Amino acid sequence: MMTTIISFGVLLAFGLAAIITVRWWNLELVGPQPVSLFVFISILFTSGLDVGLVMFPLAWDFPLYADTAAEPAYGFTNPLAIEFGYWGFLIWAFYFLTGFYFCVIEPRVKFFEIPLVKLINNIVIIATCAFTGALFLIYLPYYVPMVGDGETVIPAFYGVVFLVIAAAAWSSTDLRFVKILSVSSVALFFGLIALAWILAGMGLGDFTTSVSNVGGYFANIHKFVLPMTDYHEFFLFWWFAWSIMIGQFTARFVGGLKTWQFLLALLVIPSIPLAMWFGVLYHYFTAGIDTTGLMNWAMVVVGVIFVVNSFDSLIRLYTDNLGMTVEKLGKPVYLAGNIGLLFALTLMFQSQWLQIQWVGCVVIALYVGCLAYVLSRHRATVFSIDSMPEGQKLS
Repeated sequence: MMTTIISFGVLLAFGLAAIITVRWWNLELVGPQPVSLFVFISILFTSGLDVGLVMFPLAWDFPLYADTAAEPAYGFTNPLAIEFGYWGFLIWAFYFLTGFYFCVIEPRVKFFEIPLVKLINNIVIIATCAFTGALFLIYLPYYVPMVGDGETVIPAFYGVVFLVIAAAAWSSTDLRFVKILSVSSVALFFGLIALAWILAGMGLGDFTTSVSNVGGYFANIHKFVLPMTDYHEFFLFWWFAWSIMIGQFTARFVGGLKTWQFLLALLVIPSIPLAMWFGVLYHYFTAGIDTTGLMNWAMVVVGVIFVVNSFDSLIRLYTDNLGMTVEKLGKPVYLAGNIGLLFALTLMFQSQWLQIQWVGCVVIALYVGCLAYVLSRHRATVFSIDSMPEGQKLS
């Protein structure tokens, strides 16, 4: 049943993305708060990805994909190509679809302003935010075994997660902090790639050999559309869970790209640092290089910053949506409410009481409901669009 739901959702999303690209190929996209392409991609990259990017590959993914005896579905290419396919290129079309929708269509149809839809959407945002914290908590022991036994989540780890949520809540109080943190995080991520390269003693030839494995993804790109395993299905649900809220948040920052440029930017630009990162990590995996020490700590630091980035963007989004702003509540109440709510939900996800697949199903239902609403009530309005709404045009 779940496989059928996610397969339908993926095909629907890619189909809608193709229709949008063809219909509005040259439409200039401008959000209410446009920024430069670099700042936009920085916000998108750090908000639209989370700690799994840093912590999954070596801790879980590469060993899983390499064990083709246990998982024969992965035998068609190499582990790096599969990892890239789960995180890069085509999958970013989800963010293209929702970013375009919230930039161009939602201001005219206001589906997400319907009270019940708004409530459901914000529950999704809050739940997915907490899921990010739970992942961080679950995988933290692998990277800081010197603090514990390397397997058990100890009280200190709960303290770290609580402080991360608190830092994100504080950052969310001002959009300037969100922008600055996003740009700084991208710089730190490239710094982490450089540090990993140096600590591994890689030469340019080593890097080129490792990263060239990404070609296995593009040679088999069609195999990444529908779920090939339960784990791939989990990733697709995870992307769906993020897709509406990231599109809603980042659409406000689009700064004049045409539709085809917007699609190309989302598919290509984030995929470059992803390929570099996975290429360096794959060398660690194939060469059996230990990450204990400085590399582990560096990954934890960058992982923490990515969690803060994800949290602050989403906190800002759902508090704006619900009118629970700093100005309305006051900073002490705003901070206490968000920190308490997200920490409690993080513990629920960590205990497996909540599942991200359920959230993904709700998001797919929102896709279907939105499409039906647009076609039944606003079809003429939407298909007559040939410019941005008033107030969202570059002067």
